[in-house]
Amino acid sequence: MDGGPADVWAQGDAYERYMGRWSRRVAEVFVARLGVPAGLRWLDVGCGTGALTAVVAARCGPRAVVGLDRSPGFLRTARAAAPAPARFAIADASALPVRDASFDTVVSGLALNFLESPSTAVAEAARVVRPGGLVAAYVWDYAGGMALLSHFWTAAAAVDPAAAALDEGRRFPLCRPGPLHALWTGAGLADVTVAPVEVPTVFGRFEDVWEPFLSGQGPAPGYVARLNPAARDRLRTRLAAALPTGPDGSVSLTARAWTVRGRRP
Repeated sequence: MDGGPADVWAQGDAYERYMGRWSRRVAEVFVARLGVPAGLRWLDVGCGTGALTAVVAARCGPRAVVGLDRSPGFLRTARAAAPAPARFAIADASALPVRDASFDTVVSGLALNFLESPSTAVAEAARVVRPGGLVAAYVWDYAGGMALLSHFWTAAAAVDPAAAALDEGRRFPLCRPGPLHALWTGAGLADVTVAPVEVPTVFGRFEDVWEPFLSGQGPAPGYVARLNPAARDRLRTRLAAALPTGPDGSVSLTARAWTVRGRRP
């Protein structure tokens, strides 16, 4: 996850509790759908805590897989968890330290909306993939498919109307099929397709929902961190009342991501 200046992404373990665990589920479906053969060279741009890199290393029999991210904290978590042959390095998605056409497949998970210039990053991905190679990514459907964040921002806006402007569904344009398709075709990629992936996000109790919002990792937790204790308590109470809670106290939601893929001509 290659975070932008307004959204703090630094602590890998905190991010794993917040979104990383759900990213891993999407990564498994995403990689399976790519349907590429073993023995390829993979690059994961904005790899964050390494969820996607680890799935590639474990499932795809890669000749090589390299994860790049700007956050040293995230890369420490990634290095500790990813199996061989995964390797990691600090790099900016907009200026990849990679030769032209040096990878067979370039992927990215949940990073595009946090880049200063997504179009530059996708153009860089198209540059470093070989002709005929695949460039693919996935992003959360902040506009309506992320039930947890939809409930959170609705509750936040109810107690603080100014919070509505911080909702990722409003802030991030690349959470819908049309803009993703246009981004890929704009980079000169061909055979572009966009498709949804939906995964369950089940929490054993409300505290399992609330605790990751106290981490400061990402837009919503960053907003919570800026609240005074009384305002934080009002938000917690409002969110707890709004969530669908089962008889056993569990909270069952769903999360949708959009995947996009295309080939370098």
